[in-house]
Amino acid sequence: MYFSSRLRELRTQAGLTQLQLAQRLGITKSVISFYELSERAPSPDVLIRIAKIFHVSTDYLLCLENRETIDVTGLDNHDIALLRALADSLRSKKQ
Repeated sequence: MYFSSRLRELRTQAGLTQLQLAQRLGITKSVISFYELSERAPSPDVLIRIAKIFHVSTDYLLCLENRETIDVTGLDNHDIALLRALADSLRSKKQ
């Protein structure tokens, strides 16, 4: 997978149009289109802002790692433990 497809995947999963993402980043829709068509690459600053919007690492965006993270900000320890248990249960089902 490449940055272009990872960006498109994250954007569509979040229910955002190219225009909506562009507005959140302060760039034009055509720039998002160029990113998704692999015709341009984002600057380091824009890459970091994209990562923050989708709550992923820049390495994940750049397809350097395949591990996705979940933002648990605002959850208490009990809720985080429940999420971990659910993830472990789902992983064990696939083995």
